[in-house]
Amino acid sequence: MRTDMTEKLDFEKALKELERLVKLLEEEELPLEEALKTFENGISLSRYCVKCLDDAEKRIQQLSRDEDGEPMLKAWGGDNEDL
Repeated sequence: MRTDMTEKLDFEKALKELERLVKLLEEEELPLEEALKTFENGISLSRYCVKCLDDAEKRIQQLSRDEDGEPMLKAWGGDNEDL
């Protein structure tokens, strides 16, 4: 998928399309050229999804800082409402 196409997708739509392409490659007997093009689109979507996740992680890290700018890290305690 070209960059201009991924710009129109949000993370959830890109992930859903990636899953569709993986299923297509796994279950269909595609001609070589079509399989390569599908694979290339999948790689592009995968990179886009990784970038979205990295950006979300950075935003969370920025939001999770105390008044001194230091990260506020807490041990994960499952479904603890104190987080």
